[in-house]
Amino acid sequence: MTLRTKFVLFAVGIHGLLVALAWYLLQQNKYLFLGMELLILGSVYVTVQLYRSFFKPLKLIRAGIESIRDKDFSTKFMAVGQQDLDELVNVYNRMIDQLRRERVGQAEKHFLLDKLIQASPAGILLLGFDNQVESMNPAAERFLGLSTAELAGKHISQLPDVWARQLEGLATGQSTTFRIHGTWTYRCHRAHFLDRGFQHYFILIEELTEAILKNERQAYEKVIRVMSHEVNNTTGAINSILGSLQYYTPQLHPEDRQDFAHVLQVATERNTSLSRFMANFAEVVRLPQPQKEPTDLHELLHRLHRLLQPELERRHIGLCWQLATQPLVVPLDGQQMEQVLLNILKNATEAIGAEGTITVATSLHPPQLTISDSGSGIPADVLPHLFTPFYTTKSNGQGIGLTMVRDILVNHGFDFSLTSGAEQTSFTIKLQPKG
Repeated sequence: MTLRTKFVLFAVGIHGLLVALAWYLLQQNKYLFLGMELLILGSVYVTVQLYRSFFKPLKLIRAGIESIRDKDFSTKFMAVGQQDLDELVNVYNRMIDQLRRERVGQAEKHFLLDKLIQASPAGILLLGFDNQVESMNPAAERFLGLSTAELAGKHISQLPDVWARQLEGLATGQSTTFRIHGTWTYRCHRAHFLDRGFQHYFILIEELTEAILKNERQAYEKVIRVMSHEVNNTTGAINSILGSLQYYTPQLHPEDRQDFAHVLQVATERNTSLSRFMANFAEVVRLPQPQKEPTDLHELLHRLHRLLQPELERRHIGLCWQLATQPLVVPLDGQQMEQVLLNILKNATEAIGAEGTITVATSLHPPQLTISDSGSGIPADVLPHLFTPFYTTKSNGQGIGLTMVRDILVNHGFDFSLTSGAEQTSFTIKLQPKG
């Protein structure tokens, strides 16, 4: 039973007794009856005033509660001229103003935080209680190569191969750094935050590739410059001396002339080879920024095929074309990309050795190139180091071919990957700048 009902029943009961008493007085004394009537009227008036005084604030409070329940913080009440009620109105209005300011402040902070997350160059992966993916920002989508819709609700172990291995066992508060395809370097940190009393977990992903490549380049640039300076100065002086010694050949005994000339020739050739060896390293240091122009990649591939055709025929290696039906025109530096493709095709040829197939495939949507060979594959312990400067598995290699390929593709902004299995090795280039 509500307070309003109790009050009404009480008022009806009291006035019922007064009416009964007035009826009794009517039989005894008419003057007392008239006085009782006046008393009843006065009581009814006072009761009505008390009812209004008691229940008008309650009505006001109920309306305020409904507004708060509906999260409507724009409704305010006007003063009515009653001191107690006006005090209640003032308290409610101040409370509503404070709630509205806090709500607006929270909404603005949430909006700002959401914009920062969406625009952040760092990837953010939000996880549920059971390590399932709830959401991620565009940077994380770019790093993982998958959209939020494709990963939503999936366990962290269902992320792409390397990501799953690195992140599944990552404890809260710890970080890990790893490489993908031997080039793209990422650092991941797992942390948590509180939301309405519950812990929520997230993983912050930072790409360190550019910073590491910059430091790496500065280091080997300095080394190569010092080496080139010393070697070129030395070989230049030695070649000058060797050239001077040729004038003494006629003065030697006839039996010694041929051996002397041969020794001078060998020494000169070795110096020339050493200078050429250092020049190859210097080419990596002097690599300019790409001058991009719209280029038909198919035409570039056919031109390289004509260049490599004698070597392919000698090794009995077939070239299988799986090109898109329309020209694949991409903004790139044609000369630099020719060096990239030539290096990849030569590596594929050497990996096969003889009697094999190289497959060249392209697609328009997305623009992509894949060069695969039927060689024996790359050992698992070698694959992560292939793009490391000066790393090579060849007896006469310098370890700069794939380094130059890496630098050219990174300067173009093209993502790439080198995968190898028992029956096929594939080099894939996504011909669309990252991010």
